[in-house]
Amino acid sequence: MTTAYNKFLINGKWVEADRATLDVINPATEEAFASISMGTAADVDAAATAARAAFPQWSQSTIEQRKTVISKIIEGLKARGGEMATAISNEMGAPMGLSKTAQLGSGLGHFMSTLGILENYEFEEVRGTTKIVKEPAGVCGFITPWNWPLNQIACKVAPALAAGCTIVLKPSEIAPVSGYILAEIIAESGLPEGVFNLVNGDGPTVGAAIASHPEIDLVSFTGSTRAGREVAKAAADGIKRVTQELGGKSANIILEDAADFGKAVAGGIAGCFGNSGQSCNAPTRMLVPKARMAEAIEVAKLAVAKSVVGDPQAETTRLGPVVSELQFNKIQSLIAKGIEEGAELVAGGPGRPDGLDKGYYIQPTIFANVTNDMTIAREEIFGPVLSIIAYEDDNDAINIANDTDYGLSGYVSGEAEHAQAIARQLRTGNVHINGAGPDFSAPFGGYKQSGNGREWGIEGFEEFLETKAMMGAA
Repeated sequence: MTTAYNKFLINGKWVEADRATLDVINPATEEAFASISMGTAADVDAAATAARAAFPQWSQSTIEQRKTVISKIIEGLKARGGEMATAISNEMGAPMGLSKTAQLGSGLGHFMSTLGILENYEFEEVRGTTKIVKEPAGVCGFITPWNWPLNQIACKVAPALAAGCTIVLKPSEIAPVSGYILAEIIAESGLPEGVFNLVNGDGPTVGAAIASHPEIDLVSFTGSTRAGREVAKAAADGIKRVTQELGGKSANIILEDAADFGKAVAGGIAGCFGNSGQSCNAPTRMLVPKARMAEAIEVAKLAVAKSVVGDPQAETTRLGPVVSELQFNKIQSLIAKGIEEGAELVAGGPGRPDGLDKGYYIQPTIFANVTNDMTIAREEIFGPVLSIIAYEDDNDAINIANDTDYGLSGYVSGEAEHAQAIARQLRTGNVHINGAGPDFSAPFGGYKQSGNGREWGIEGFEEFLETKAMMGAA
């Protein structure tokens, strides 16, 4: 039995959408568990018109009003946390342990971090006789992905609401249920009508309409680099502000002076395989000293042996399926390409893990003695596939790490000052040093084809502000 999510939230009302529907597939069972109505350009127009009409009131709301709304959203997420975690697990395959902690926790974390920013942010400052005022950027269009569905919605919606912007959101049609639940929570938060609007649908129809709509001032997109180009082109005629968080092929440099080489290798594998490898900032290229390649391979074999792949609802599962048949087939073809190009297959390989005949499950796969010109070192695989690459010295490691079209994240393990010196030379928006985890107060975003603009923290909040200089006002 499937649940129908067949309404859109437009101008404060849940509108019946008598449209074509799309099944939402549980990747663990390959069966539909929900369906959504597929929006049209006309639905986007109605939502954008509502957001524009609501902007004057919400943009002039007080900080206390915004804090009250965000606090109520946090309360709603906590109250419906179990339901949200289950939805995320069902729609994109995350193990329940991950859904309850990282997937749900990251969404909550962004709303809570934004609440803290509102407590202290200075929207005005004086320079001589000029008053510098930070104002809401306007109507925002958000197009979000399936791999961290709540996280990627929250890190846009929370700061935009806090800044005084109004919103039209299109969640991924592959993983839309978590976004629908959040929309229900937001609808009960006390927001004025039209401030937040939800339209489900696909990228070529609803996403393109959002990017090109004349009433939308800013577009924030998270997804593939290929789709990001299309969003930017659609937005160009309107001279919109466009921020993008796109693909990655992050290098994980393990230095000779790492305090515990084996632990660093095992930690890098866990980081790569987390969320079944479906993270744009995953450390998918592990760089190790050439003389220690054999040691890294042995550690890798032991680490993979501990990876438990299976039913996301089972407590012992660490890796669930990848999100769809399309992703499964893409990953399989890239694993085959790695073998064809001569990389050493250390663990895993083509096909499903033993005993799993249904579901989009991938064997946790590690290639060693990879060279940086191989396809598996160049393309974003978006699955539990790691490439181990040897380097000669620090300069070689830095050159290999930077030799990529992407620049989202990087990882360095080694003596503290040495690791920081390497980190400064990486052309990436983030660098994790000695196993440091994510920080909701730190900016997140990339260089090169990993996108532009920043999310998270104060920098992410300021993406939703315009700056006005009022001469003679001070």
